[in-house]
Amino acid sequence: MAENEVEWFDEAAGPLVRPYAMTGGRTRPGASWLDVATQVVTVPSTSERVGIGPEQQAILEMCHRALSVAEIAHYVNVPLVVVKVLISDLIDRGDVVVRPPAQALRAPGRELLQAVLDGVRAL
Repeated sequence: MAENEVEWFDEAAGPLVRPYAMTGGRTRPGASWLDVATQVVTVPSTSERVGIGPEQQAILEMCHRALSVAEIAHYVNVPLVVVKVLISDLIDRGDVVVRPPAQALRAPGRELLQAVLDGVRAL
């Protein structure tokens, strides 16, 4: 670095683009029903996707297989509420589809729980 150059950014300063700038100042997603476990999948498209930011482009690239909203927030490295707003915009554009998380299997019956309890007591 030359003597007269000034370093204006370091790792501790954080991202250059603040979350509110990614969402246009919005703090609530249009799809308010989005949950952290909601699964997101990119809709295949042959046309070029224009008018989206780099974070939304990253979401589209990573969601060729279903990912939860929480996983997307982790991989894109932005707050959960920001990811919800970005995904909501992609839903409105028709670029992604969402589905509820896989339902858990039926809860174990009383007989099974009693058998486990008896087995533990026998130890």
